[in-house]
Amino acid sequence: MGNVFVFDHPLIQHKLAILRDKNTSTKDFRELVKEISMLMTFEATRTLPLKEVEIETPICKATMRMLKGEDIAIVPILRAGLGMVEGMQALVPNAKVGHIGLYRDPETHMPVEYYCKLPADIGERQVFVVDPMLATGGSAVAAIDFIKERGGKKVIFLCLIAAPEGIEVMQQAHPDVDIFIAAKDSHLNEHAYIVPGLGDAGDRLFGTK
Repeated sequence: MGNVFVFDHPLIQHKLAILRDKNTSTKDFRELVKEISMLMTFEATRTLPLKEVEIETPICKATMRMLKGEDIAIVPILRAGLGMVEGMQALVPNAKVGHIGLYRDPETHMPVEYYCKLPADIGERQVFVVDPMLATGGSAVAAIDFIKERGGKKVIFLCLIAAPEGIEVMQQAHPDVDIFIAAKDSHLNEHAYIVPGLGDAGDRLFGTK
């Protein structure tokens, strides 16, 4: 099974608490998502491969370690996933960015695809699929399905808040995918919203309540 990593860093937990507050403005919400995503990326990239290179400092020549290539792709699930991209790119500015458009059918709660554009060399990249919320797991599973169908092999999923139900669905559908989350919440309510959650991440990011 893919591992689930829950971040307990004080900075992440502090910013997440403000993010959840219903009185947090759209501007502050957007900035917090960016900041939390940056902090999570720092940890989620811990296993990226390194290579030794020779450089010359102002003092002498030295052998140092740098990333072994920059073959990273960030794939946000539209639209809320867009809020996480800027923070991640601050740390990996050369990453290519794909986009997957899904919406949840209000009756069935199942994902419906309306857009998918990925880097041509997706199979050669470490792919980070990002979405602030992992609720039922349907959208995340579908997005990773699309990536694998197009040749993606190495996939990591990043989200801010996850419900146990969504984690279980993800692990059953894609046992090879590690899941990085800032918080594991209690459960889903009858409307398939995460409790306590933070409401609709897309609406709060873009002010479309």
